[in-house]
Amino acid sequence: MTPGRPVPPPLAKPLPDLDSDASTAASTTAGTAAQTAGPTLAAAYGATAPDSGLVPLTVSRRAPKADDVEIAIEFCGLCHSDVHATRGEWGGDTYPLIPGHEIVGRVSRLGADVDDFTIGERVGVGCMVDSCRECDSCLDGLEQYCEKALVGTYGAKDARNGGAITQGGYATSIVVDRNYVLRVPETLDPAAVAPLLCAGITTYSPLNHFEVEEGDVVGVVGLGGLGHMAVKIAKAMGAEVKVFTTSENKFAAARELGAHDVILSTDPAAMEAANRSIDVIIDTVAAPHDLNPFFRTLRLDGALFQLGLPASPMPPVNPGALIRRRIAYAGSLIGGIAETQEMLDFCAEHGVVSDVEVVGADQLNEAYDRMVAGDVKYRFVLDVSTLGSPAEKADA
Repeated sequence: MTPGRPVPPPLAKPLPDLDSDASTAASTTAGTAAQTAGPTLAAAYGATAPDSGLVPLTVSRRAPKADDVEIAIEFCGLCHSDVHATRGEWGGDTYPLIPGHEIVGRVSRLGADVDDFTIGERVGVGCMVDSCRECDSCLDGLEQYCEKALVGTYGAKDARNGGAITQGGYATSIVVDRNYVLRVPETLDPAAVAPLLCAGITTYSPLNHFEVEEGDVVGVVGLGGLGHMAVKIAKAMGAEVKVFTTSENKFAAARELGAHDVILSTDPAAMEAANRSIDVIIDTVAAPHDLNPFFRTLRLDGALFQLGLPASPMPPVNPGALIRRRIAYAGSLIGGIAETQEMLDFCAEHGVVSDVEVVGADQLNEAYDRMVAGDVKYRFVLDVSTLGSPAEKADA
């Protein structure tokens, strides 16, 4: 098994010099038939302050520029990062803030230069809506590691659009540059596919990078939103899957998802029995935990990919555990546009989607509290048709 990467699609022109008045003007000048229709207002839900909860809002969406796609949103997944952002737990947030980066909908308008999407086509938008397009990472199709100007789907300064703060998918529409729009196969349930645009690609990318294939053994630590996708995707790749959990109550659920074996990580005998049995571990746990016992379950040249991001320091890693078996300890962050499209096509081929609970707008705050409590199997998805109609004036 050797690391690989997808072939990136051709990108549009690099980000203009933002210090140039001419460049700034060019980034906001109308020049397409789509723009003449003007901006639109969309119904939305978001936060107006860290303690406001999610409330009805109206967001202004720009008219599609030459390379833009306007999307009528059908569903948007709820990610735990949405909770952190809207509640101000990561700091630096600008309000009002409309979250949502697991967006599925249909094309409603096209910029004049867009010829690779059609009106009515089902599409998706993930965690980013732009990048610098000129650094080594972007040119390699790894926009998620953009070194200069990654633009998140919400809460980010959009330099290519006048410095506006991006607002996400808890809304009835969104306008996104065509280079960051994905095709969603019609064979997939649109509600269940929404979390693939974050949880799905986050787990697919390290498995793909390590070129997991039939005959490999994949370990999954944790069985939440990320963990359940790691189980499904690894199994679809042909791997034998072993789930590590601290709770015996999750044994049956892990097997229902397709796990071949379940290991109680708090049982020293069970962990000893798993010694040198695994090729790749996907660690999805976002709380501090000792990694050293998991390193002992890896074979020579094995790897542990850290996906969960704890809020406080982890116990120290014993370098000897890595050295003695040439083990790699790595991190991974979502995926680039080409790889995300590859993931969607792979999931369509193998019938892989997220296990979801669809909620309406009036259930959003309850869903956030349940996410924090771990009370969901395994992802919440917002039915955008429940948002209602926009007000006459935009809040964001």
